[in-house]
Amino acid sequence: MIEFPYGEQELAHLRAKDRKLGAAIERIGHVHREMEPDLFASVIHHIIGQQVSMAAQRTVWERLRQAAGTVTAETVLALGREQLQSLGMTYRKAEYILDFAEKVPSGAFDLEKLYTMGDEEVKASLSSLRGIGPWTAEMLMLFSMGRPDIVSYGDLAILRGMRMLYGRKTIDRAAFDRYCRRYSPYGTTASLYLWAIACGALPELRDPAAPKQKGAKKAP
Repeated sequence: MIEFPYGEQELAHLRAKDRKLGAAIERIGHVHREMEPDLFASVIHHIIGQQVSMAAQRTVWERLRQAAGTVTAETVLALGREQLQSLGMTYRKAEYILDFAEKVPSGAFDLEKLYTMGDEEVKASLSSLRGIGPWTAEMLMLFSMGRPDIVSYGDLAILRGMRMLYGRKTIDRAAFDRYCRRYSPYGTTASLYLWAIACGALPELRDPAAPKQKGAKKAP
């Protein structure tokens, strides 16, 4: 298993730039987040996972791995649309996957070139693929390419983590950008902690945007 790499350099920067995040880091400890370094397979994995549960994504992905052996452009193209659909994915997703699998060996989409590009160029290039939007592109940049400064405004859990950490009912774009400037150039490490917070790593923190429970009494 390969995890997203970060260490004291990234943590020291975040502690120095953001007191609240720094305190959260101290309490949470190291966050282990697995990466998927095969970018070709990762694109397909993310297409499969769109608008389905994580459990459904895992099931279809494992079926694809068993059917293809190794997930490459050649093995995916050999399966064809009908067999891809038989694994549990929609017609449209099968089309997206085959379109991508055709573009890579033909040179119409150069995966290796992405590693020479800046973040915005990579995001635009990945988003040009059928079935890949800006949020998915950012997740690919983070969990497959290991880009160090990715914080996604389109990620609901990131926004929830920010609301909980900073006690804000809303995180508009201006506030989001302000926090990102604090985190940069280690935004990805900050994202790991914001996800952890959103998932309850600090139980006393509540989401100010969450509806209040009926019958709850106000504090005296």
